Amino acid sequence: MEKQVMLVVGAGQISLAIARRLGADYQIIVGDKNLEHAQKFEQTLTEAGFNAKASETDLASRDSIKETIKFATTFGEIKALVNGAGLSPSQAKTEDILKVDLYGTAVLLEEVGKVIAKGGVGITISSQSGHRLHALTTEQDRQLATTPTSKLLQLPILQPENIADTLQAYQLAKRCNEKRVMAEAINWAKRGARLNAIAPGIIVTPLALDEFNGIRGDFYRKMFAQSPAGRPGTADEVANVAELLMTQQGAFITGSTFLIDGGATANYFYGQQSDN
Repeated sequence: MEKQVMLVVGAGQISLAIARRLGADYQIIVGDKNLEHAQKFEQTLTEAGFNAKASETDLASRDSIKETIKFATTFGEIKALVNGAGLSPSQAKTEDILKVDLYGTAVLLEEVGKVIAKGGVGITISSQSGHRLHALTTEQDRQLATTPTSKLLQLPILQPENIADTLQAYQLAKRCNEKRVMAEAINWAKRGARLNAIAPGIIVTPLALDEFNGIRGDFYRKMFAQSPAGRPGTADEVANVAELLMTQQGAFITGSTFLIDGGATANYFYGQQSDN
C-alpha cells in the first residue's frame, strides 16, 4: 500500500522541527544539496521512529528538483511540501542567492504544484527580510509573482548591477517567495491543494549562528534585543505555525505569508529605538 509522502527540501533545523511535528503518518523524503546533511536528517528521523529517505537535491537546478520529485513519487503521492532550503546573505554571492532562494523556490513550487495530491498542502520558509525591503511597484510585484520561471532571473529588478549587496538580493528573493506563493496558490487550488509561506525572524539555527558571527552580527543581535519579544525564536515555534497551516485547522488559509519574528519588523519600522 502506497504511503502519503512529505517532501522536505533543505535539511535544516526548521525543516526538521516541522517534519518531527507533522511527519508521523508520512513517508518523508528529504532533499539537500549536501547529501551528507540529508542522510543525517534521515538518520535523526529514523532513530526517532519516522520513515525517512535522503535524496541529493540542488534547489538551483530544475532537473535536480524534478529528479527528487520523481524519486518521492515512487513511494506514493506527494501530500505535503516543506521547503526550508536557502542561502543566507553571509554565505553566498548575489547571483547564488537569486538562483537558489528566488529561482529555485519558484521552480520547486511550480513543479510540486503539478503533482501535489488532492487535499495536499505546502509551506515554504521565507524570511522577515522580505518585509524590510522598500515597497515595489505594482508591476514589479506582478512580475515577481507571475513571470515564467524560465525568464524570472532575466527581470531588470534582479540584475546584479541593480542590487546593492547580498542582503538586498536576499530581501528580493524573500519578497519574490511570498509573491510566488500567492500566484502558485491559485494553481495548487486547481488540484485541491493549499500553499502558504512562513516568514521567520531570527531563529536560532546553524545558519543564524553564521549570521551572528558574520559582518552583520551586531545588527542581528541588536534586532532581537530591541524587539518586543526580546529574544530570538526557536525552530519549534516556527513548527507551531506550520502545524496550523498544514492541518485541517488551517483549511481556509492559502496564498498567505505568516510573519513570526517576535515583533522585530514592527520595531524596525515603528519602534522608538529604531534607527529607521
